[in-house]
Amino acid sequence: LPKKKKNLYYSYEELQATNPICDHAWRIWEREIRSMDKANVHLPLIQQWGACLFVAGMELDGLSLTFTQFLKVVGLSVKQFISLVRKMDVNVDTISPKVNIALKRLENKYDVTLALYQRFVKTELWESSWTMFLLAKGTFLQMEDDLVIAFQLLLCVLEFFTKRFAPSLLLSPYKSAVSSSTLSPPTRTSRRNQGKAKTRPPEMDVQLLETLCKESDCSVDEVKNVYQMTFCAFLDSVGLSGLQGLPPLETLSKQYEELYHKNKDFDARLFLVDDETLSPSKTKVEMTPRKNLSGDDVAIPVPQTPIRAAMNSIHQLRVDLTSASDQPSSNLLAYYKNCTVDPSEEIRKRVEELGQVFVERFAQAVGQHCEGLGRKRFNLGAQLYYKVMESMLKSEEKRLSVQNFSKLLNNAAFHTSLLACALEVVMATYVGNSFKSGGFGRSSGSSDSVETDLCFPWILDVFQLPAFDFYKVIESFIKAEPTLKHDMMKHLEQCEHVIMESLAWKMDSPLFDLLKQSREEGPGEQAEPPATLNQPLHHNHTAADLYLSPVRPSRQPPATESEPPAPGTKALRSNSLSLFYKKLYRMAYLRLKTLFSHLLTSHPELEPIIWTLLQHTLQNEYELMRDRHLDQLIMSAMYAICKVKNVDLRFKTIVTAYKEMPNTNQETFKRVLIREGQYDSIIVFYNLVFMQKLKTNILQYSSPRPPPLSPIPRIPCSPYKNSPLRVPGSNNVYVSPLKSSRVSPVVMTPRSRILISIGESFGVSDEKFQKINEMVSSTDWSLKRSLDGGSAPKPLKRLRFDMDGQDEADGSKSSGESTLIQKLAEMSKFPAGFMCVCYLNCELDFLESQRYSNHHTSSCLCRVFFFFRSF
Repeated sequence: LPKKKKNLYYSYEELQATNPICDHAWRIWEREIRSMDKANVHLPLIQQWGACLFVAGMELDGLSLTFTQFLKVVGLSVKQFISLVRKMDVNVDTISPKVNIALKRLENKYDVTLALYQRFVKTELWESSWTMFLLAKGTFLQMEDDLVIAFQLLLCVLEFFTKRFAPSLLLSPYKSAVSSSTLSPPTRTSRRNQGKAKTRPPEMDVQLLETLCKESDCSVDEVKNVYQMTFCAFLDSVGLSGLQGLPPLETLSKQYEELYHKNKDFDARLFLVDDETLSPSKTKVEMTPRKNLSGDDVAIPVPQTPIRAAMNSIHQLRVDLTSASDQPSSNLLAYYKNCTVDPSEEIRKRVEELGQVFVERFAQAVGQHCEGLGRKRFNLGAQLYYKVMESMLKSEEKRLSVQNFSKLLNNAAFHTSLLACALEVVMATYVGNSFKSGGFGRSSGSSDSVETDLCFPWILDVFQLPAFDFYKVIESFIKAEPTLKHDMMKHLEQCEHVIMESLAWKMDSPLFDLLKQSREEGPGEQAEPPATLNQPLHHNHTAADLYLSPVRPSRQPPATESEPPAPGTKALRSNSLSLFYKKLYRMAYLRLKTLFSHLLTSHPELEPIIWTLLQHTLQNEYELMRDRHLDQLIMSAMYAICKVKNVDLRFKTIVTAYKEMPNTNQETFKRVLIREGQYDSIIVFYNLVFMQKLKTNILQYSSPRPPPLSPIPRIPCSPYKNSPLRVPGSNNVYVSPLKSSRVSPVVMTPRSRILISIGESFGVSDEKFQKINEMVSSTDWSLKRSLDGGSAPKPLKRLRFDMDGQDEADGSKSSGESTLIQKLAEMSKFPAGFMCVCYLNCELDFLESQRYSNHHTSSCLCRVFFFFRSF
């Protein structure tokens, strides 16, 4: 062996790597070190060799050590080692999807366990309770990286230990919460007979558990369910059901040791001793004000931890659904009865059957004895499903002036999609706004026998729902549910993007049937003519239009709106296909433009040419998208045009830039369908598939008479945009309408209308806060309470929130800055270095309306956001 190779082989004998693993690691080493040197990535050789051994061992399933043991030898923490492996991934084929998925799961599990430990250390309990929790989580939760369920299980463990302490040892509020039913320490006689007596189920201290849940903003019902169904089963499995005292640490530690070596991941007990392998990267903690303030209480910032953020989101969802039911309302039942064919029984049966499927699949994914949790989440989804359905029907009734929606309400795809969308909102609220770690475009499942990822598109698989059908309901769902949080709207918008880029192009997708029908109607019939690309993306399509497409419901009576046209008549273009392609073209152009800006800014003339090739491919060679990803065609089109235009751009360079783009996954370029059942890198796809299919068209762009260029799409604002918009004339003042009554009118009145939340460092004095109050309270509202004399006030004009530089109802610019804008501009001159968010409940009196009515003065609430940024 070469000296260097021999030294590396023997440098890590402690890792117990076999010869095949070492040989494979050496091949990775030779390839990677050259690439990393060129990329100016310089790391200690020993650490790089350790990373190569790990990658080789994962790929060959030959690692004999646990992840913690491996980290101890290498001398890195979890975060440092994962970062190192990803830095090595400078080539297209360095890190396989198998290794990437394993790393992602390790990282997710670490992040969740770290968040739980940071919450645990505040309880000041000891090693036994943490070890029991780790054992319970690893034994009974299939999804150990589910933060919410794991935290609920942690609360059960805390209840188990806390009630076994003497009340005098506990702090408030737990001291008063320990009920009189707390188990006393066993007597000598009971200890003598403990092994002979039949074990009894553990007693739950309800008052203590409720206190723990209240302190953590956690659902008591859900935690009780976890306690009764999961935690009790765990205690029984480890022989602790009848235990009245504290469990022995030695027993718990030994059982966890066995579990830890079986899983070969990190030893989470080391959090207790601040072990370097588990040291977290230092991150800044966001601060949020405490809720339930009364009177003039000062908002005390509290850490916005992952657990607190999750609990807040779940609490808000439950508040929004307080008045909703998991059964149809009287209004919905009235709509059902107005139908030509009453859909009531079919809807009831469908919800019941899908609910059973959901609960079973949820339990399979999450872990044993979790059916109850699955049922509770499904019931929340059903509440949202019926609530949004009623809102949609009211909107359709107003739009069409009809009450008979028989065709829509008897459409199974509509109902399944609407229920799936409601459940996706619930699931994303619980597990976070994320997507499958294996990538959006996975054409085949991972090697796991049981799916343990509840992120989108899990719900589509559960309901066997085509992604193209699901896409039809998303925009209407968002418009029909005004209480959706902004981050949830963004999540659903991202779901729509995932569908357009890959999921809608699966092998058996109904999208291909629509495209085939469109092509059969003649060369003039296209999914969406290119001529419309430079037109604004305005449409009035609702879910009813898309599910009953191609015939538009607004043009025919509801009873016949989905009937096929008579023979010899020309069929209408599919609304669902037309809108899909409109959005697809615009998303594809934005993706292309983003990638182009990273690579070809010195050749701006190539952008419209690359776009023309891409648009031609999507329109005429859409079969190339079957079981593939949109970004694969974008990268291939870019490489092809650069090739024929003699511009030096390598595929490796394209892939490197692509990896830096948001919402991308390495499987997109590492695992591309070549032919049925065969996958390879994007370079192989380009040579064997893309180039062979489009060679003639590509070569035309090097000829003296190239094809005409496709129009550049007109990019609209997101239809789901709900961010605060900039106030004209200011760079740091933002305004958005108050969309729901989440801010209690009792707490936030015009008399107490300012709530200021400051970050970790206040940075301002009381005098400046007083100045803010004085500025706002002294604002000269010319229309406010001016009934005593003077000229009649002018009618109020609405603010336009959709166009910069316009603040009048007729779209014209105001002649001068308003007093409010002047005040806000003056306020923006406060010293930078902090962020201040002010919620102003502005009471605007519509005095003009009082000339025609004796009603009380109307009020309008708006939120004004002040962002003071440090530069």
